[in-house]
Amino acid sequence: MLFLLKIAAFLIGHIPLKVSSFLSGIIGPIIYRLDRKHRNIALDNLGLAFGDRLGRGRKEEIAAKVFTNLVMTFFEFMRIPWLKRKDLGGYVEFDGIEKIEKALERKKGLILITGHFGNWELLAASLGLSGFSIDIIARDLDNPSFEEFVRWTRTRPGNRVVSKNRSMRRLLKSLSQNRIAGILIDQNVALSEGVFADFFGTPACTNRGPALLASASSSPVIPIFIVRQGKAHRVLVGDEIGLVNTGDRELDAAENTSRFTKAVEEVVRAHPEQWFWVHRRWKTRPPKE
Repeated sequence: MLFLLKIAAFLIGHIPLKVSSFLSGIIGPIIYRLDRKHRNIALDNLGLAFGDRLGRGRKEEIAAKVFTNLVMTFFEFMRIPWLKRKDLGGYVEFDGIEKIEKALERKKGLILITGHFGNWELLAASLGLSGFSIDIIARDLDNPSFEEFVRWTRTRPGNRVVSKNRSMRRLLKSLSQNRIAGILIDQNVALSEGVFADFFGTPACTNRGPALLASASSSPVIPIFIVRQGKAHRVLVGDEIGLVNTGDRELDAAENTSRFTKAVEEVVRAHPEQWFWVHRRWKTRPPKE
């Protein structure tokens, strides 16, 4: 099975970007119309986030573009195993890469927080190819064959994959070796795993693990996102996020998680068509609700 997936990746991954972009513009809107479940989730989420500030037509436009972005992300994911550093020129440009270099000079490791935005898989790959090998924290897929293929793809650029379950100890060791941990923080989690952080004016249950990791390791935290610009991309490296450290573990985790979430919201507001609106971000509710 893995061999067949690699063959498919080779074939799909060598489709010219111009052709992939054209196909995405056709396939994305078709899936948007056919996939009623995820279309409605996206529209509901957009309604919750923006309310009446966006008309129905604008929400539908954004939602349709989300599907187009996801199709293009799939095409580009299949390109990752074959990408070389020289291929990044004109394809992926970095804005603020010196902030990563400066943070690593402190020898405390680095936590990069991001979200399911733009082509987040290409973000990790481009960092790996640029010499910034990162530990990607990810949930294991249910299908072993697909898990093996996805892990193979993610590690080809020089990165490592750390399973989400029981990852804290391994990440602490990794950060002590001045490595980089890359963590997605924009999806709903169970009440036992998260804290509620304001996201577009509504509390969203958010993984508190990154905040606990930052406190335990004293590693700097920097937000990073990849923005699609036509067939090219720009990686935006943000300023280091100041962390609170009052000594109250849970309160500090809640406040720092809110700061991380604010960084995600800012980039989503700027480019709403590039975020993963098809996920029920506000599914878990506070007990009082």
